[in-house]
Amino acid sequence: MTDHPIQPDARGDDDAVRAVAHLPGLDIEVTHRRSIDTEEIAVHLQAVPSFSAFGRYLESANPFALWAQAAQFAWLPWAPWLYAAQALLPTSGRRD
Repeated sequence: MTDHPIQPDARGDDDAVRAVAHLPGLDIEVTHRRSIDTEEIAVHLQAVPSFSAFGRYLESANPFALWAQAAQFAWLPWAPWLYAAQALLPTSGRRD
């Protein structure tokens, strides 16, 4: 049996639904409950290592390298099209 990410709450509440996500270094749990008068949504975040350790990591990281990598990822999907467009340009004026 596979662990489905959205499931009824294990506490026996028939009206409660729980969604769980496991990311590298972060566990997220969202619980939704309804009663006659109220509705409750709870979000639980658990970071491993802690948020303070992650903050220290970000402080020690090079911000220029981070932005350079972000720009590279932004242009990466367009790279094949840029090479194809360059191949379609006229070659006159080019000396080999």
